[in-house]
Amino acid sequence: MIRRCEPGDFAAVLAVINDGAAAYQGKIPADCWNLPYMPAAELEAELAAGVVFWACTQGEEITAVMGLQDVADVTLIRHAYTRTAHQHRGLGSALLEHLRGRTQRPILIGTWRAAAWAVRFYERHGFRLVSEAEKRVLLQRYWTVPERQIQESVVLADGRWRARA
Repeated sequence: MIRRCEPGDFAAVLAVINDGAAAYQGKIPADCWNLPYMPAAELEAELAAGVVFWACTQGEEITAVMGLQDVADVTLIRHAYTRTAHQHRGLGSALLEHLRGRTQRPILIGTWRAAAWAVRFYERHGFRLVSEAEKRVLLQRYWTVPERQIQESVVLADGRWRARA
């Protein structure tokens, strides 16, 4: 089942993010890796900035999460993670399709360049990498991330974005 996350889901959302983000350890540059990957204060800041999380659940357990954030004239997909024990079961695909149906705006997604599996996932769903120059402009316009993360990230855009460009 897919549902919008509520304030009482905070600990579960944080746990899913940090469990799923374990895939980045040893892949992204060491100076970009933290333990935990996302501290509670950072998740609180993301929620305060307007990220709305949606979850796949199995019974009462949240097994995957993905956030939507409207920024200016686009929607960002933020913090898409599946618990390690539940990966490769279509949960991320189900969440992505559900969230795509919740907006008519162009959708942008940022992820780590080294997360080749994530890039392939989004490409399978019709998203395409933007150029390196456009990536920098987009990350500075729509995200609040440090310069080091800009250097190590990519941005993918949906057909709506590509049609207007």
